[in-house]
Amino acid sequence: MDDLEIIGEKIVNQARPGEEIEAFVAWEEETSIRVYNGEIENLSQAQSSGVGIRIVNNHRQGFAWAGTLDISAIEFALSEARDNASFATEDEYLGLGLPDNVAPKDLDLWRNELSSHSTEEKVSLALELESAVRNSDKRIKSVESSNYGDVSSIATVLTTTGMKASYRQTFSFITAHAIAAEGDETQTGGGYSVGRTLTELDMSKAASDATRRATRLLGAHKPASSRMTVLFDPQVTTTLLAIISGTLSGEAVIKGRSLFAGRLNEEVASSIVSLVDDPTNPSAFGASAYDAEGYASRSNSLIHEGVLQGFLYDTYSARRAGVSTTASAVRGGFSSTPGVGARALLLNPGTKSQQELIESIENGVLVQNISGVHSGVNPISGDFSVGAEGLLIKAGRLGAPIKEFTIASSLQRMLQEVVAIGNDIEWIPSVAAGVSIVVDGISVSGV
Repeated sequence: MDDLEIIGEKIVNQARPGEEIEAFVAWEEETSIRVYNGEIENLSQAQSSGVGIRIVNNHRQGFAWAGTLDISAIEFALSEARDNASFATEDEYLGLGLPDNVAPKDLDLWRNELSSHSTEEKVSLALELESAVRNSDKRIKSVESSNYGDVSSIATVLTTTGMKASYRQTFSFITAHAIAAEGDETQTGGGYSVGRTLTELDMSKAASDATRRATRLLGAHKPASSRMTVLFDPQVTTTLLAIISGTLSGEAVIKGRSLFAGRLNEEVASSIVSLVDDPTNPSAFGASAYDAEGYASRSNSLIHEGVLQGFLYDTYSARRAGVSTTASAVRGGFSSTPGVGARALLLNPGTKSQQELIESIENGVLVQNISGVHSGVNPISGDFSVGAEGLLIKAGRLGAPIKEFTIASSLQRMLQEVVAIGNDIEWIPSVAAGVSIVVDGISVSGV
């Protein structure tokens, strides 16, 4: 990390009069293993490092990057960023961030232990998971894939305006995708476990989830069309919250692309819905002591007891909106400039398990998977219609599996009609945590 800071300091120290310079220097090491039928199908280990350089001069911004920490490549990228700024369009809101004196939280996101595990151990973990799934149930006919992966990353942000931040994290995961068969019918299902190092992974959870999700949909049929109570599985809720996160971006509001625009301090959801983006939560895999511009991360309340509290901003969108940054700058790596986005959305959980939620439903459906999200959800109007599969709920019990049906509503109506939230929080590498939620009166279209 010290070496990255030294490189960043050398870059920003080359600023010319009138220039603001940002150096984003990053290093990453990644392992990816895929096994099939007891053999290694793919194994890759890679390291990458590089620097992204932003220059702002007279409200014109230029950017360039180098995929190496070689001095000559960095010097060329600096020259390119300077040249790009000279041709850029002037924008009065452009400018790098200024320190706001918010102290960063001390987050435990790095595991030295991860680097001590051999490649053989990691391969064995993927093979063990495949074997566990294959032998879990006689209806499991094959394991389509069993995977292990891990990432260790370090980044530093320095600017001529006084921003200076360094952060690091590790995470590892295992996943399996099973194929179950009964008669001529087949169904698939996946399971996973995520941690910050190998010893935090739960093999039995990943295997049992893959088996259960594949086998319980055997015999599925199309349901009759009706309006019913829908219980969204945590993995589905994660997807829906990720969509909602885009509409809570200050940038989306400014561009008129948010269904929440102009609704600040209004009731936009059920009173039991409280939504925060808190990247200081170490359980979140989007957690970090700093955002991508070097501001100390902080918890941002977006919806509290159903009332819209605010939006997420980076430096640029905050200046356009006339507010302060919420330290919500994100970026895809050294090859991109920062933008605004959520990192650790969490619905305030309830007290009931998913099983207890099922027992409270007279007529409904547990939605296990949804499809067609990108084409079926309009983030501006909030309307959505997506494909789904799951299990009917009758008199508080799981019933027949169903498939090839659609659920249709709007994000606004869905938030207003949340009647219960579970206590089964699941953190995965996503912008949101999953949790079971019960939504009343959603249209289910089948036959």
